[in-house]
Formats: sequence, structure tokens, C-alpha cells
Amino acid sequence: MSAPAATPTPERVILCMKWGTKYGPEYVNRLYAMVARHLRGPFRFVCLTDRSEGIRPEVQCLPIPALALPPGTPERGWTKLTTFEADLHGLRGTALFLDLDVVIVDDITPFFEVPGEFLIIHDWKRPWRITGNSSVYRFRLGAHADVLAKFRREFDSIRAKFRNEQAYLSDEIQQKGQLQYWDERWCASYKYHCIPRWPLNYLRAPSIPTGARILIFHGVVNPPDALAGRSNGNWRKAKAAPWIAGHWRE
Repeated sequence: MSAPAATPTPERVILCMKWGTKYGPEYVNRLYAMVARHLRGPFRFVCLTDRSEGIRPEVQCLPIPALALPPGTPERGWTKLTTFEADLHGLRGTALFLDLDVVIVDDITPFFEVPGEFLIIHDWKRPWRITGNSSVYRFRLGAHADVLAKFRREFDSIRAKFRNEQAYLSDEIQQKGQLQYWDERWCASYKYHCIPRWPLNYLRAPSIPTGARILIFHGVVNPPDALAGRSNGNWRKAKAAPWIAGHWRE
């Protein structure tokens, strides 16, 4: 009698998105390298993009689904909602979406292991709100097509009510009773958690908080800026953080 066939392991998909010219291909390439160093086991790496030039061959580049925003509409991350297409280029399994400008500093395997239908960062600035930060979120591919369909159908009223994609997304998932947040230590804000508070920010270099796995660069400072100590007009000044080079690399 033959042994029963093993149940296939659901595919793990790392999703990122690059449109326009704000971020070059080196952001995608370095993100892939960081995932490869910090994710145990097989994975598929997909970049939804309108420009695939210079992206390393291990990355599968696929077109960004059309969102058809009215001309002149401020983007504000709305394009990210296309990750919730009912059929996203035939992809199946569990997707972990990562912004291009994150820096992975420790094992991210647990991001696929914690139970839940939808997980996202709980916004640090106003934690009393339900709004998540969509730099890192996880979902089952095809499971939230209703969120995208509603956005396309009711765009004008949604834009009037919500400032950006992550506010709308959080509200919709909350209404479905599926909104959950990552362990608060896992996704650290470079601005709020790595840079020492005033006046120590002028004396001490930024550092990685205990328990952090992914550093989030929201606002005007990106990894190369932090590496060189550039504030780009941000009110929170910081010394250079040369240790970033050891993580943000191919």
C-alpha cells in the first residue's frame, strides 16, 4: 500500500512594487538580497513594476494592474491596492508585501508563521487609531478582492473620507473583523525608534532597537540618507548610521 501523498506547502510570495523613477532597480535588488539572507526556506520574489531594467534575474517582474485613477489624482499609495486583485497574474499562496525602502536586519520567517488573515504594522504616531502602516503587510492572495473592487467602484467618496491607501485598507479589513497587527517590536520606525531623542541625537548614532526585524523608512529619509546622516529637511536630525551598509546590500 503506497503512502498518502504529502500535502503541498502553500507558496510564500514576497511582493514589492516599483513604479516611476523615484526608486532605482538597486532598491529591488537589495531587497531581494536581504530577504534571501533572512527568510528560511523557499520563496518566490515578485516585483510589480512598469520598469524592469536592471532588476536581477531572481526577481519575477510582472505588470502593475491598472487602477485607472482620474488624471491629476495625488497617488498617496493607492496603487498598492492592486495587490488585492482577485487573480494577480495567477499567483497563489501567502503574500508578504514589503516597501522597497525597508531594511531587513533579522529573521523574517516569523512573518509567515504568526496566525491571522491579515497582518499589518500598527501606526506608531497615533496608536489610538486602527490605521496600519502598509510598509509590511501579509495576506492570502485573492482573498481581499472586495477591497479593491469597492475602491474602483466608489473612488470619489473613499478619497473624500480617507487620506491614503493604508487608512482605507485598515478600515475595510477592520470591518471584516480580520485586522491584526505585527508584534510591536518587529517593525521599527527608523525615525522614531532608531534615532536617539533630543539632545542625544546630536551625540549618539542611530541604533537597531531590541527585537526589531525590519526597519521602516517613512517620510523623507531613505536608507542611503540615513547611512550618510542626511536629514533632507526632516525635523529629527541624526548622525550617520554606517551600520546600515551591512544590511542594505546585495
